Amino acid sequence: MIRPLTTIAFLLLAFASAAGEAASGDEQNTALWTALKDGGHVILLRHAATEPGIGDPPGYKLDDCKTQRNLRDAGREQSRAWGKAFAQIPVGGVFSSVWCRCVETAKLAFSKAETWPALNSHFDSPQSATIQAEQLKGGIPVRMQKGKNLVLVTHQVNITQLSGWSPNMGEAVVMRVSGTALQPVGRLQVPDTGTQPRR
Repeated sequence: MIRPLTTIAFLLLAFASAAGEAASGDEQNTALWTALKDGGHVILLRHAATEPGIGDPPGYKLDDCKTQRNLRDAGREQSRAWGKAFAQIPVGGVFSSVWCRCVETAKLAFSKAETWPALNSHFDSPQSATIQAEQLKGGIPVRMQKGKNLVLVTHQVNITQLSGWSPNMGEAVVMRVSGTALQPVGRLQVPDTGTQPRR
């Protein structure tokens, strides 16, 4: 009798622990959205869900969306959900990688996007990762607007280079700015629409 009861107790403790972690995560998420209402943050948003694939098709061209890996319909829905989530959040500038999937994400979510080459993917040119990260660190403070948040729509490799975190498609890493230093403070997702594959 002792062994089954011990097993049941262990499972109950494990469930309680998991529930506590989930509650803690919800509290952190709520606190992060509340903090964004005061502005002063950078939202590094990875483009929304795309058609299957890694990188882009061979021979892709940045001035020809048809040659790139683009958003699928579920990704467009995800982008619009970001716009709704930010309806009460002060947003200043919205900058995007020149890749079509990033520009479309930004425009569907925030109705605007200015391209910034420093946000371009360095998936095919990892040697430029450090240079681009320094360009972003130097360029972010001058693009911040008092009392507002700065949105940068980019790629996983760029976000990981800056924050050390690896977001899913359609997920954001929120950073706090201190001079040219960037400190990650949390991750945000819009309500899951079943559109968030791992790659």
